Amino acid sequence: MVRIIGAGLAGCEAAWQAAERGLDVELYEMRPHVRGPAHKTDRFAELVCSNSLRGASLENAVGLLKEELFRLDSLIISSARQAAVPAGGALAVDRERFAELVEQRLTVHPRVRIRREEVRTIDPRVATIVACGPLPAQPLADAIDALLEHAAPRPAGRPRLHYYDAASPIVAADSLDLTQLYAKSRYDKGDGADYLNIALDRERYAAFVRDLRELPKHEPKGFEADSAAGKIPYFEGCLPIEEMASRGEDALRYGPLKPVGLRDPRTGTTPHAVVQLRKENAAGTAYNLVGFQTRLTWPAQKEAFGKLPGLAQAEWLRLGVMHRNSFLDAPRLLLPDLRLRGRERTWFAGQITGAEGYVEAAACGTIAALSAARVLTGLEPLDVPADTALGAVVAHLQNAQTSDFQPANVTWAYFSELPGPRVRDKRERRRLLAERALRRVDRWREELALRVERAS
Repeated sequence: MVRIIGAGLAGCEAAWQAAERGLDVELYEMRPHVRGPAHKTDRFAELVCSNSLRGASLENAVGLLKEELFRLDSLIISSARQAAVPAGGALAVDRERFAELVEQRLTVHPRVRIRREEVRTIDPRVATIVACGPLPAQPLADAIDALLEHAAPRPAGRPRLHYYDAASPIVAADSLDLTQLYAKSRYDKGDGADYLNIALDRERYAAFVRDLRELPKHEPKGFEADSAAGKIPYFEGCLPIEEMASRGEDALRYGPLKPVGLRDPRTGTTPHAVVQLRKENAAGTAYNLVGFQTRLTWPAQKEAFGKLPGLAQAEWLRLGVMHRNSFLDAPRLLLPDLRLRGRERTWFAGQITGAEGYVEAAACGTIAALSAARVLTGLEPLDVPADTALGAVVAHLQNAQTSDFQPANVTWAYFSELPGPRVRDKRERRRLLAERALRRVDRWREELALRVERAS
C-alpha cells in the first residue's frame, strides 16, 4: 500500500500509475474541509493558474514529455486530450471538464481509496508520496520540515526555499468588444484563429507599460521576501507582467506581448505589440489574458486592463492573484527516483520538488509511483532513461552544480547528447532527440512491465 498526500496533478497521476501497477492506494485530499489559498474548487487536478499545458509539438521539450507520459498511460495527459479546447499549437483544456475526468477515473478505480481529510503528520515507516503542491498547510509543512532534518544539511537562515508565481485574469467572452479584436493564432497554427488579439500601437503600449509600473501592487509580508536579497525571488519562467515591464521599455514586446507572427488582417501590418486572449473552455465563454500573471491590486488591474482596446466593458470572472510557492532543494534532498535521502519509503512529486509546470508535475507523479511500485515489490530502484524528457526532468532536479537551485520547466538543455558529431541545425537536432526518446520510452515501458511480471 502507498499513501499519497494531495490530489493535484502530481498526486492524481501518482495514484493512477501506482494503482495500475498493482498497488493499493490511499489518496488524501484536504479539501473541502481545508482549502489552500490558491484553490477555488474542491475538484481533483484543479488548474489554479493557466488552462494551458503548453506546446503540443514534438519540437518542444514539453510536447515530447506529454507524448512520453501518454505512452506510459498517463491519466493527466489522456484526460487533457479529452478535455482539449482550440489553442493553436498548444494543449489547452476546459479546466472543469478536465478535473471532472480525472476525478471520475480515480473514484471508480478498484485499487484507489479516496480520503477527504487533512494530513498533519508523515510516518516514514509508511510508503508515502508527498504531492502536496507548493502551498502545504502549516501542519504538513512542519511535518515536511521534520523529515528534511534527516535528509541533508540546509543552508543557515534558509529553512525552506520559496518563490512567487501568479495567475492570469479571466474575462467573460460576451463582455468583449469584438470589433476591436482580431482572431488569429501565431503563425496561423491550429485552425489559425484560436486566439483573440488586441493590437497596440506605440502610444498605447507605452501608456500600458507606464500603468503597470506605477499602479499599486499587493506588497508581500516580510517573511515572504528573500531575506538575503530583500526582494521577491520570482521564478523567471512565470514573472508578473509588471515585473517584466520594470525591466525595460521593450521587455513585454519580447515576452508575452510579442507581435511576431500576428499580422493584423484589418491593416495588413504587424502591430507594435499584441495582447493575446486564449479560450478558457470548449464553449468559448471565457478567455484568459496570456502571460498576464500579476500582483497588481484588483482595482489597479481593472484600471490598467480596462484601458486595452476591446476590454472597456470587460466582466472579470477572475482577477490575477499572487501565490507563494515553496520547493525543496532537490539536488541535495532527493534521490534520482524522487525518494527523500535517508528515508527509503518517502517520495516527493510535483511542484514542491522544483519541477515547474503542469506536465512536469504529472511527470514527477509518474516517476514517484513507478519507483514506489518497484521498491515495494522488492525490485531495484527506478532508473529513468537519461535520453528522454522524463530523464531531463530528473536531470534538472539532480543538478547539484548550482548552489542556488531554482524551479524550471523541462528543456532540451537537460537531454543527453546525441552520439557522433553535433547536429548544428536546431530543428533537426530536436527531431532526432525526440525520435530517440520515444524509442527509448517504448523499450522502457516493456522493460518495466517485464520486471514487475517476474517479481510477482
